[in-house]
Amino acid sequence: MTPLTRGGAEETCEHARMAFDWPAALELGPVSVLTGAGKGTYPDGNSVLVRGRTRSRLIDPSLSVFEAGEPPLPVDDVLLTHVHEDHVAGLARFPDTPVHAHEADVRGLHGIDDMLKIYGLPEDAEKLFRKVLEERFHVVPRPDARSFSDGARFELGGVGVEVIHAPGHTRGHCIFAIPEASAVVLGDIDLSGFGPYYGDAWSDLRDFEATLERCRKLPGEHFITFHHKGVISGRAAFLEHLEAFAAVIGRREAALLDFLREPRTLAEIVAHRFVYRPHVTNPLVSHVERRSAQLHLARLHEEGRIRELEPGRWRA
Repeated sequence: MTPLTRGGAEETCEHARMAFDWPAALELGPVSVLTGAGKGTYPDGNSVLVRGRTRSRLIDPSLSVFEAGEPPLPVDDVLLTHVHEDHVAGLARFPDTPVHAHEADVRGLHGIDDMLKIYGLPEDAEKLFRKVLEERFHVVPRPDARSFSDGARFELGGVGVEVIHAPGHTRGHCIFAIPEASAVVLGDIDLSGFGPYYGDAWSDLRDFEATLERCRKLPGEHFITFHHKGVISGRAAFLEHLEAFAAVIGRREAALLDFLREPRTLAEIVAHRFVYRPHVTNPLVSHVERRSAQLHLARLHEEGRIRELEPGRWRA
């Protein structure tokens, strides 16, 4: 990628239009999708640069942004869809650039201890993951991080970035709409076959389902995911991917109910794997399976579809 120098705000953005270069960049008018390594497959992702006449804003700096070197982009501000390790991996390249996250997530940027609270890991996994945050994702504290709320609009000079709070994945997960490009940045509503991820302490199943319902009404023609899909163009194609993504929740719940035809403990449910495939060996798997199962069990119990035979043991 070609490093770009800073000038005045308008000069910077015009220079970016002329000289900006990124391998496999996808251009949508004022929006450039910076496709990450492996087409944005985790641990990488697809960052988004939005440029107006007077300012430029980078959304979710990925590992590829970090690895591009200094200074990787002419950026006036960094916006985060949410505070997770892969979405802040390139933030270390912007130590003096204002960074913004939703008010419900921004605390996670203040320090690694604060970020770890988002995941809610058991002690042994937390110790391992702390090292991953520092060494693999280059996480550095940003106590200067600024917050925004639902409905905020960031002006860039003829181009705006509008905030749509979309919780579930985290408490503060957001979608960004760029009307002038007819584009929507979906963050980790990634429309992958894996389905919705709601396995952290700051995740919520019902919130995610409400977010998916809100997504069905999103305006726009281009829908950008941080992982896997990249850009999906056309509302019909987007809605088709969205329905397939949302259906994973129902399949998980139906499979859990079927498993509970016999009495099962939480440990047995976790070992059975309703989220990850058996071959996945990530040290966070058990935590995610446990948290996801607890959310489904709580709902099924509330709806009277399962009963707790004794503490920690359920049956359909």
